[in-house]
Amino acid sequence: MHDSTGRKSYLPQVPPGCMPTIVWFNIPAADPGRARGFYEEAFAWAAKPFPGIEGAFELATDGIGGEILPRAHPGEPITVFVGVPSVEEYTVRAERAGGRVVVRKRAVPGRGYFAVIEDTEGNRLGIWEDDPEAG
Repeated sequence: MHDSTGRKSYLPQVPPGCMPTIVWFNIPAADPGRARGFYEEAFAWAAKPFPGIEGAFELATDGIGGEILPRAHPGEPITVFVGVPSVEEYTVRAERAGGRVVVRKRAVPGRGYFAVIEDTEGNRLGIWEDDPEAG
């Protein structure tokens, strides 16, 4: 798939009408460069600098895409993202189901929107809405 500039992109694409499924993952790292070397060597995943995020690397896995990014806090876990047609709709659905919104809707310019929710058991996961017009 290609992003809004025509470059190859490994970011998720959610086909309209499909059931939400895992489309992306984030791997937090104290040393993203060291983590990049690990994932390239251990799994032969291609890693390239992620535009606009200092120290982050976009991963190509021949499956779902992901990124390595600087760890925000000690113990930060890997986060998976579920592709949805509307971040706004699915944050409401999560709250209605007893969860809570940890990070409100944010844009990834030229790519889409995300939010982070927490389920009833305290597990956090991201939700992703593909939108090349996001700004």
